[in-house]
Amino acid sequence: MTDLSASDGQDARGHIERQGTVYGAAAYAIWGVFPLYFHLLAPAGAWEILAHRILWTLLFCAAVLAFRREFAWSRSVVGNPRVLGAVTLAGLLIGVNWVIYVAAVVGHHVTEASLGYFLNPIVTVAIGVVVLRERLRSLQWLAVAIGLTAGVYLTIDFGRPPWIAFSLAFSFALYGLMKKHLGTSLGAFQSLTSETAVLAPIALVILVWLGTRGQTNFTVDPPGHPLLLAAAGVVTAITLLLFAAAARRVRLVTIGLLQFLTPVLQLP
Repeated sequence: MTDLSASDGQDARGHIERQGTVYGAAAYAIWGVFPLYFHLLAPAGAWEILAHRILWTLLFCAAVLAFRREFAWSRSVVGNPRVLGAVTLAGLLIGVNWVIYVAAVVGHHVTEASLGYFLNPIVTVAIGVVVLRERLRSLQWLAVAIGLTAGVYLTIDFGRPPWIAFSLAFSFALYGLMKKHLGTSLGAFQSLTSETAVLAPIALVILVWLGTRGQTNFTVDPPGHPLLLAAAGVVTAITLLLFAAAARRVRLVTIGLLQFLTPVLQLP
């Protein structure tokens, strides 16, 4: 009976890990084609796209939670300084990552942005091994070694310090660590709603600032352009929910290895 129970537990764990791997692969595949989507958002600039991504992501998550009538959990976030601090830090990290990435794509620095997501798995795996004490199997060490060699080569070949790449790699790797931490206390929708709620005041200030300078483009070419900007929030929410679902189910080193899918899809 004991052996049978242990076997059942291992099967259940294996099923959860396979689910997490599929969710993570789906998230990184979508991120891999994001540059094509962001080019469709012209003439909106990086700051306007960032603000709309935040607000429409929040509205989408809030609408789903309202449909489910799930808002009681918010008291546990507001009333728990540790959880609120973790949510705030996660929100700021993903906000920094978003604005750097969108600015890079809009400014035609897709190659450097892709390099950032090539370095990101290395940073994520390092955090998993050093901070979370996770272990790698032999083939995983080989994959990391190949990725590290490629990352070092691409960095040297770039000809100058790729600050955009470094910023993207470290901000998202740390965001992944925070999601791993939050996964024990908040569900995917709850965590993402809290993170975007933290960023919402910043997004509103950005839109007001752009409006006073006559640099908002939301109403350009209706209804296509406004719908594309709004849909950016929905696509962002779906992708981050897939990522959060993966982070809850698999080790951080597995998340890191899956991340190689994004730069492979983006590099020319």
